Amino acid sequence: RRRTDGRTMAPPRAIKTDATTTPARGGGREGVVTPRTARANRVKARSAAAAAGRGRPKGGQSTTTGKTRRANAASSSDDGRSSEDDGSSASEDDDEVVEKSTKKKGFSDENAKWLKPSAKTRAEENSGSDDDDDDDDDDDDEGSSSDDDDGDDDDEFAALDGAGDDDEEDEDEDEEEGSDDDSGSSDDDSESSSEEEAMLPIERKALKEDARRAKAQEDARAEQLETNIQEDDVYQLPDSDDEDDDGVPDLSAIQMRIQEIVRVLKDFKNRRESGKSRADYIGRLVSDLATYYGYNSFLIQYFLDTFSVEETMELLEANEQQRPVTIRTNTLKVRRRELAESLINRGVNLDPVGKWSKVGLLVYDSRVPIGATPEYMAGHYILQSASSFLPCMALAPQEGERVLDMAAAPGGKTTYLAALMRNTGMIFANEYQKKRLSSLVANLQRLGCTNSTVCNYDGRALPKVIGHVDRVLLDAPCSGTGVIAKDSSVKVSKSAEDIAKCAHLQKELLVAAIDCCDANSKTGGYVVYSTCSIAVEENEAVVDYILRKRDVKIVSSGLEFGRKGFTSYRGKNFHPSVEMARRFYPHVHNMDGFFVCKFKKLSNRTVPTSNDAFDEARAAMASGYFDTGNDDDTRIDDVNAATATEQQEKKKRKRVPGYVKAAKAEVEAELATKKSSTPAGKSKKAKTPKKK
Repeated sequence: RRRTDGRTMAPPRAIKTDATTTPARGGGREGVVTPRTARANRVKARSAAAAAGRGRPKGGQSTTTGKTRRANAASSSDDGRSSEDDGSSASEDDDEVVEKSTKKKGFSDENAKWLKPSAKTRAEENSGSDDDDDDDDDDDDEGSSSDDDDGDDDDEFAALDGAGDDDEEDEDEDEEEGSDDDSGSSDDDSESSSEEEAMLPIERKALKEDARRAKAQEDARAEQLETNIQEDDVYQLPDSDDEDDDGVPDLSAIQMRIQEIVRVLKDFKNRRESGKSRADYIGRLVSDLATYYGYNSFLIQYFLDTFSVEETMELLEANEQQRPVTIRTNTLKVRRRELAESLINRGVNLDPVGKWSKVGLLVYDSRVPIGATPEYMAGHYILQSASSFLPCMALAPQEGERVLDMAAAPGGKTTYLAALMRNTGMIFANEYQKKRLSSLVANLQRLGCTNSTVCNYDGRALPKVIGHVDRVLLDAPCSGTGVIAKDSSVKVSKSAEDIAKCAHLQKELLVAAIDCCDANSKTGGYVVYSTCSIAVEENEAVVDYILRKRDVKIVSSGLEFGRKGFTSYRGKNFHPSVEMARRFYPHVHNMDGFFVCKFKKLSNRTVPTSNDAFDEARAAMASGYFDTGNDDDTRIDDVNAATATEQQEKKKRKRVPGYVKAAKAEVEAELATKKSSTPAGKSKKAKTPKKK
């Protein structure tokens, strides 16, 4: 304020609201009207007027509110003049109050862009925020009541503190009337505002979070649109010589380069750099992926040869994440529902593993160690990966059968077979490594499997030891390329020689497994072959080999999900029935990489007979000679072995060349000449045995 002589008057001093404050005119503390009390009165009056003013005229409501403001402003200004303090400090507090009031206007978060609060809501929020800061609010309100110039710039601040003239109060009243008009014109807006007022704080936060996510999605779509517009740009592949060799790779730069190369490979014709071939991009991608994910170049190149570039990226990302913890219910002792209830009571958060399994449970988190609960010690469940359920489900042993598990340790599949057989029949649990026998025996005893016999033999010698059984399960040792998430050492320790060695051992074990199976079994005659590898050399190539060496055929495994087996790979063609096998991947099924194939043994012959016709036809087609003599290129697995042998003997007799027949005739003539030239007496004497 300015005096008539032009000099500026000092602002009124702040009021102290502590215990040493001078009492009011009445002589007692009950009559003291502090700015905070005045503000609380104003808020209560405005809240009551807003709540009761729905049915009254708007003008009366505004007049009542204006009178209340003027009375409270007068009382606060009188109390402000009676205080003693420094003028300069009051002006500094004034500036801070103006800044705070400007920040408190409306909503202070991102929702201010799409939410329009009413005057009542602003007053309640400001009053709630002011109650939290006791000392600062008192000083700010006292300073704001003494400064009229700042009140002209900030309507809301002057209205809340009662330090404004009639024009400012009229503007606030007009604002309230405008908000009331808007609410009266739209019933939906009023209902939504009333619902927001009735919401709990956590519900309001949820609404704000939903709005924030929606905005983030819109921004992401806009950014993606801009990215798609720029995708037609040609990416220049950097040379390896241009990079600095300081020993520490820049992972962020490598990641960006990987994304650019993948984008180029999607539309190589239009986005490639002139003078660069696809092999250049693939070679650079292999080296970058090996550096970024920690693989050797062989495995990265193998994955790119087996899958597409996009699927290879998904596989590598899936191998960096651990698979979910799964447990299998031991149905010999408890039901899955009862086990789930007891574990939930102990603080375990779990769900069924899926519709395809009736005994599996998926564990999300647990307050207790999942491998040390009383239920675990009692043998009610066992920790087992979801992919290990699949071979046992495919084998489907029946009660009373003789079953062989050629690689049984640590006993997860063996105990599942015993549960499926209900502890009937006989299970031969074989394990070649002696150090793994302890875990196998412990699990069999803990889960109560009484129909199992543990043995320690080389699997290739089992046909001579055990003889024939009804069903055989072979979970063959492999390179482990499907369980990289569990064993990260596979990334750098495997090579082409390791995969070739594993494939050779798997072929020998599978031949022994089929020789152990009895083709004449009334209920069995089935063999299941499985690996935890995704390499074709260990899966489809082994299956195709055994089809040529033994009289077997591939049948459906009964698994409702999983990808089909490969019928061709890098120029190699496999038998069409190989597609009945099933493949499982971490990035597709969220379980360990696995391969499952089920065979039906047709005869107990160990010499290949029924598949020779197909092998000859395929060899002829591979050599370029397509006139194989057969109208259809199919196996004769379903034909009886004796019939197949007769057919092949007829073919051999028809295919005897003329020069062979002439040679045989000459040999027969020579033999006849020698017999005729031999004397009869000598021949008789030679044929007559000597008497003792």
